[in-house]
Amino acid sequence: MDTLYVRIGNENLQKLIDQFYDLLFSSEKIAPLFKNDKEEIKEKQYLFLSQFLGGPQLYTDKYGHPKMRARHFSHEITEDAKEEWLKCMKLAIETLTITDDLKMALYNCFPAVAQHMVNQ
Repeated sequence: MDTLYVRIGNENLQKLIDQFYDLLFSSEKIAPLFKNDKEEIKEKQYLFLSQFLGGPQLYTDKYGHPKMRARHFSHEITEDAKEEWLKCMKLAIETLTITDDLKMALYNCFPAVAQHMVNQ
């Protein structure tokens, strides 16, 4: 069976990341958490999501093990921030030209990870 990475395709993954970060950076609730360069953040997210969705281990090859909770621990991530993050992800996924079933499968990858990042 093909991975989500293969099923979504690189073009849709790039679109997802672009849409997602446009939404995040314009959100009053969560934008303050994103202080680094937007393009740098998008590049890291591309590397991570490629790996996370079953594609090549791009993030690990460049930065080592993702250790996502540890890497995000310096940010105050609340339940509200988690919910806003998930809302932005859902809206970004909706812009993709993929089937509704694939959109649901993609979105369902994120709630548990987002909950794991909550540290406040």
